[in-house]
Amino acid sequence: MFDNGHISVLLFMKKIIIAIDGFSGCGKSTTAKAVAKALQYTYIDSGAMYRTATLHFLNQSTNLDNLEEIKQSISKLKLEFKRNGKSGVQKVFLNGEDVEHAIRGMHVNAQVSKVSKIREVRNQLVEMQRHLGHSKGVVMDGRDIGTVVFPDAELKIFMTADLDIRALRRQKEMLAKGEEVPLELIKQNLSERDIQDSTREESPLRKADDAVELDTSHLEFGDQVNAILKLAKERMN
Repeated sequence: MFDNGHISVLLFMKKIIIAIDGFSGCGKSTTAKAVAKALQYTYIDSGAMYRTATLHFLNQSTNLDNLEEIKQSISKLKLEFKRNGKSGVQKVFLNGEDVEHAIRGMHVNAQVSKVSKIREVRNQLVEMQRHLGHSKGVVMDGRDIGTVVFPDAELKIFMTADLDIRALRRQKEMLAKGEEVPLELIKQNLSERDIQDSTREESPLRKADDAVELDTSHLEFGDQVNAILKLAKERMN
């Protein structure tokens, strides 16, 4: 699927930061994981971090309209990424518990945009993200990576895709995990998140001025990964 000749050259070039932003359901995470694997870079799923914070608040029954409760609750948040030594699969842990599956549920989907708007939450997670990427050699995806977290990233990608296609992808994702959710409900959720993410006061979703736009609506997975690897090679030079 990938051009091994190009990859072998990339591995010996200078390390950079690759920031991938875009709307939900565009394939950001799967693409970022594949790019990171090809380059032997560290993959950081910033969306998983906000989902984990959301799950933490739900578990703590935190009132998301009460700033003091939010501050107290987030002080108890312990978030970690751990990689399985045998499979190489990276999972997110909340206070010592594997929550990789739990953070993808609809109950988290319904609240994550609201949590993402909260300044205190964003400040803490952005600080954590910058620390994770300080040595470079990382691929991070999210909604404000190229504009806020790493505004000086050497390569910025902004991924888009048709809403109907995104909804079908998300439904397929959830079915693979045993969750049956009506397509219209998923489409409504994605549409609402698009609006909330793009209009929020704190770090709204937008394309960075120097980002390369990549529409994945009709792209094969391998093609979109190779397109980013090609751009990475140019930036490494």
